[in-house]
Amino acid sequence: MRMSATSCLCPFLVCLCFIQRCCGASHHVSAKVPSKNQTKLANGETEVHHRPKRGWIWNQFFVLEEHLGPEAQYVGKLHSNSDKGDGSVRYILSGDGAGTIFIIDEVTGDIHATKSLDRERKAHYVLHAQALDRNTEDALEPKSEFIIKVQDINDNPPKFPDGPFVATVPEMSELGTSVLQVTASDADDPTYGNSARIVYSILQGQPYFSVDPKTGIIRTALSDMDREAREHYAVVIQAKDMAGQVGGLSGSTTINITLTDVNDNPPMFPQKNYQLYVPESAQVGKPVGKIKANDEDLGINADIKYSIINSEGANMFSISTERDTREGIVSLKKPLNYERKKTYTLHIEGTNTHVDPRFSYLGSFKDTATLKITVGDVDEAPVFSIDHYIMDVYENSPSGTEVGAVTARDPDSRNSPVRYFLESKEEGMRYFRIDESSGLIRTTQPLDREDASWHNITVMASEVDSPSLLSHVPVTVQVLDMNDNPPEIATDEEVIVCESSRPGQVIQTVTAVDKDDFANGQRFSFALPSLLPVNPNFTLKDNEDNTASIIARRRRFNHLTQDLYELPIVVQDGGEPSLSGTSTLTLRVCPCQSHGRIRMCQGEAFLSSAGLSTGALIAILLCIVILLAIVVLFITLRRSKKEPLIISEEDIRENVVTYDDEGGGEEDTEAFDIIALRNPAAAEELKFRRDVRPEAGEDCAEARGRRSASLELDEEDVYEFIKQRLEEADMDTSGPPYDSLQTYAYEGQGSPTGSVSPLDTPATQSEQDYNYLDNWGPEFQKLAELYAEVESDATT
Repeated sequence: MRMSATSCLCPFLVCLCFIQRCCGASHHVSAKVPSKNQTKLANGETEVHHRPKRGWIWNQFFVLEEHLGPEAQYVGKLHSNSDKGDGSVRYILSGDGAGTIFIIDEVTGDIHATKSLDRERKAHYVLHAQALDRNTEDALEPKSEFIIKVQDINDNPPKFPDGPFVATVPEMSELGTSVLQVTASDADDPTYGNSARIVYSILQGQPYFSVDPKTGIIRTALSDMDREAREHYAVVIQAKDMAGQVGGLSGSTTINITLTDVNDNPPMFPQKNYQLYVPESAQVGKPVGKIKANDEDLGINADIKYSIINSEGANMFSISTERDTREGIVSLKKPLNYERKKTYTLHIEGTNTHVDPRFSYLGSFKDTATLKITVGDVDEAPVFSIDHYIMDVYENSPSGTEVGAVTARDPDSRNSPVRYFLESKEEGMRYFRIDESSGLIRTTQPLDREDASWHNITVMASEVDSPSLLSHVPVTVQVLDMNDNPPEIATDEEVIVCESSRPGQVIQTVTAVDKDDFANGQRFSFALPSLLPVNPNFTLKDNEDNTASIIARRRRFNHLTQDLYELPIVVQDGGEPSLSGTSTLTLRVCPCQSHGRIRMCQGEAFLSSAGLSTGALIAILLCIVILLAIVVLFITLRRSKKEPLIISEEDIRENVVTYDDEGGGEEDTEAFDIIALRNPAAAEELKFRRDVRPEAGEDCAEARGRRSASLELDEEDVYEFIKQRLEEADMDTSGPPYDSLQTYAYEGQGSPTGSVSPLDTPATQSEQDYNYLDNWGPEFQKLAELYAEVESDATT
């Protein structure tokens, strides 16, 4: 086919070139830009200059691709008007593939293609032709550009670049539902012939699916395809070029289509009747059985909700859905009793939770089944008449007093005897015992309500025939109160009596407490002991509101005379029988300061205002003492430390030693020691200068001799002492070779003014009378006592 197509086209091209050469026709495409024969005028128009057309211009040549002939393929012919046929014109070809793919006969201008071309690789070639004078090599024609287009043939089949494909479509879809669109590509030229015109067809997948021949859209060809019947389909689609004609090339791809699930199947129980055995000892809330309905759908379309639709079963049982297995779990709601009811019938319904209304015509998506439950007889533990017993007994009742009785029975039909006993691990075993046959509970010792007002015990019952079956019941025993505790004063603290108290003044109000329990409220009366003589210092007033007031009977209490008083108070309750008790209060006398309504002693006021306990105050004082000791030690060490004056031996500058300490007055006794000036004999040794280092031992001996001589000076002649010191300094050979200034200052003696210090003044007895401080009040009483003691000591 390719050879015949080429042979048919070659004569046509030869004729075309011959006509072109003879007629000098031009096949070029006019350009929009002005050429050399055009002139652009001032108004924007273009003036065209006409000249004769030339025949040295070509638009394009054509060459067939995939040429398989033994000889080079003829493309076309170049010819110049200057060529007379004598061989004087030489044709030259340049550009894409010139000399390798395309060759030209220099004499005739014939162009041939030496290689087989592929349009899909390169669709056209741009070349330039030129005619030269063979003798002079002058250009007879200018370079002319032309294009050789590779003519397409159908040599590429259609391809599906994205295949194979995977698609889904819901089951039960309507006829013609779109599934997927496939597209094939063809590398041939779509503008030439039918080489790239593709038609789609289905090779496999009928009669379930079809394909549009032009668009490649795959659609369902059958309605109501059921996933439960068949879920997967393999569809093969063919794409053929040449518009599907004979001889066209084709390619195919596979589409794997899966039907997705919809809820088109109702749940169904495999059978309509089920039976289940449940013992009466089954625990409430625990599962007792399972039931399951099958649904052919998948995922949420197969979710089932179970329910019990009859009241007989719904009252005793419940059902729930297990998510993973989609089973109905039957659980017990109430205890079973074989003696009361032996069988139960449950009507169970299974319903889809996600119903698609499109398939409502298929019927209701639910199913029912009957479950018959048989209750099994089990030997049960005894059952108490009530779930919780509450009993009471009076306190102080003798041992063996009856508290109450519990009763239990065997629920089984044989009615076995029951025996009772108490839980041995409980505290109540010490106080109670139970008759194992009758269940009567008695006390084992007298009870005290004030120790424990409630007792909790557990009574157990078991059958005589089956002692391993036990039942328990809680029993609460309340201890009732009796008036067996006398009342007493509520406080044990000391009562503060101020020294400035007046007759009739209320010292403090007291209350009473009683351990007994009074249903109608406590009633207390207060009085002083009738057998004791009348108290001259205090009296008691019953306020008739369960309180009493302590009242002072005289004035001017003095803690130095007597600081503690005792006051016995008799308190009587209103119980049956009435009981009384005597409490003794301690009253402390002390000077008081008034702070609102609260009165407290001075010492206690200090502690109370600081909010510190005695231990805390002792700790604070101890810390202060330690800090003071550290400060004193630090000052002592600092004063005793002497730093030597170190002067470099190489320093030869003048040295002036200056002492400029200023006295601190009469109180300064440590700044400068002047004993040496007042008593020269007190200086036992001559202290060497610290600014120089002695050089020889003989200098030290000489200085030691002068020092011993200086001790013989008169104690009072300070002037002579200073003068002698100056002479020693001048004669000192160990002194440095530079000036040294030593200053001794002496004010002299014999001042006519006496000392103003009070330390040397002889003590005289004070003539001041401090008795007037007694009249200033209790605040200055302590001060007056102190001065009075000083005066008495001085007199003595």
